[in-house]
Amino acid sequence: MKKLFALFALVSVVLACNLVGKKGSNGNSNSSSSSSSGTSSVDGEPVEKANPTAAQSAAIANGHPVTWDQQGITWTLPANWSKNDVRSESLSYSGGGAHLSVAISVMPQMADLVDVSSKAMYNAAKDQKKIGKYDEVKWLELDGVRGVEFRESVQERPDDIRRLEWQAYRTYAGSTQLITLILSTDSGEFANHQDELYGILYSTKVTH
Repeated sequence: MKKLFALFALVSVVLACNLVGKKGSNGNSNSSSSSSSGTSSVDGEPVEKANPTAAQSAAIANGHPVTWDQQGITWTLPANWSKNDVRSESLSYSGGGAHLSVAISVMPQMADLVDVSSKAMYNAAKDQKKIGKYDEVKWLELDGVRGVEFRESVQERPDDIRRLEWQAYRTYAGSTQLITLILSTDSGEFANHQDELYGILYSTKVTH
C-alpha cells in the first residue's frame, strides 16, 4: 500500500513538471476564483464543497470521531469500524468489508508547484474518465482544502477492489504535503457501502 501511495505522489510530481515546461514557470496564472454567485471554480470547472445527502449523513450518524493526532486530521467513522494501523505518515481503518487508507507524502519540491500539480491530477483523472477507468471526477474542497476526487468505475469482477479517492495538497508543520485518501470495498459491495464511504469522506477535517 505504501508503494502505491508513493507512486501516486511520483506521478503528481511528473505531471506538474511537464505542465510547467509547457506553460512556463507561472503556476498561478489560472488559480481558483469565485464567481459572482460565490461558487468557486478552477479554469471554469466548479469546485464542490462537502454537502452530504441525508442518507450519507445517516450512515455515520451513530459513528465515532477518529483523530489522526500526528497529522491533525479527523473523520467520523461508523460505529462498527475499527483501527487497523496508525503511523506518522499512514493510517488505516475498516469495518464491514469497507476500508479507509490515508497517506501523507512530504513533498518540499512541490512548494511552488501545488496549483500546477493539482490541475495536472485533475486533468489526468478526466482523461481516465474518458476511457472508462473512472466514472466520477471533480474538484472537491474539504474543510477549506481543495483537492481532486475521483471514483473508479465498476470493476470487471465483483471481488475486485473499487476505490473512491481524494488527493490534495496542504501546508502542515512547515512542509508541503500531499494527502492521499482512499475509501474502498469490493466492487460488488460498493453500492451497499456508498453512503457511508461518502459520509466519511465529507466528514474530513484537515488542519492546514
